[in-house]
Amino acid sequence: MIRIVFIILFQFFLICAFAQKNPAYQLYNTKGNKVSYKKMVRKLKKADVILFGEHHDNPISHWLQLELTNSLYKERDLTLGAEMIETDNQQYLDQYLAKEIDQKGLDSLARLWKNYPTDYAPLVDFARNHDIRFIGTNIPRRYASMVYKGGFEALDTLHPHEKAWIAALPIAYDPELPGYLAMLEMGGMHGGENLPKAQAIKDATMAESIDENFEEGRLFLHFNGSYHSDNYEGILWYLRRIAPERDYRTITTVSQVDVTRLEDQYERRADFIICVPENMTKTY
Repeated sequence: MIRIVFIILFQFFLICAFAQKNPAYQLYNTKGNKVSYKKMVRKLKKADVILFGEHHDNPISHWLQLELTNSLYKERDLTLGAEMIETDNQQYLDQYLAKEIDQKGLDSLARLWKNYPTDYAPLVDFARNHDIRFIGTNIPRRYASMVYKGGFEALDTLHPHEKAWIAALPIAYDPELPGYLAMLEMGGMHGGENLPKAQAIKDATMAESIDENFEEGRLFLHFNGSYHSDNYEGILWYLRRIAPERDYRTITTVSQVDVTRLEDQYERRADFIICVPENMTKTY
């Protein structure tokens, strides 16, 4: 009996040691200090708006989004929102949430991302099962494409009905924001000055969508690509112009070979930083 107990304990310690040497992720605060999930939730539950920046193909991002949604639901009334559903598809999303159509109906009516079934359906279904509003916040892609090809001026040609799906024009725009400048550099100047403008119209539309659907006393948890909120820019830059008095918090996702110490370049990128191994399996 003692021998059996010893073997079980030994196997347990082996498992723990392996897990510590091969963690799937590590959480850090903005200063680069390790932080527990429990402490992160304790801080985030006090916010008005949370921007959860993901890597679109990273399973840890998506798993933690669902975990965080569940944890915050136990603490606060929630509204959920996402970049991955565009504003002109809201009517179909609302029908699905109200159980007027099923998943097949949503698939046929809305423009869903190819990784929707694995990565975003669990979040939408959580909202559906718990009677939570879920807002599609992003500009329809065709209008962002118009900006990429012809600048903000191209949107002036839209019918008033179509303009209801995008941020109010003219939008504020600062081409000197580091994120937009970096986008030009990463694109090798391909697309010229319209490349960051196309990003800005997405950021502005998501910010206005969040603001229009924000309710006092209810926490708005928003899911977006990390680049849309990294370094407190993008969506957050627009939100702070609209309602600077609100409490905003951000989360981002980064990848490193070794997740046990956050690299200096990632400090202060967000309030909380999810560090995942570079070789983490992708969802697509």
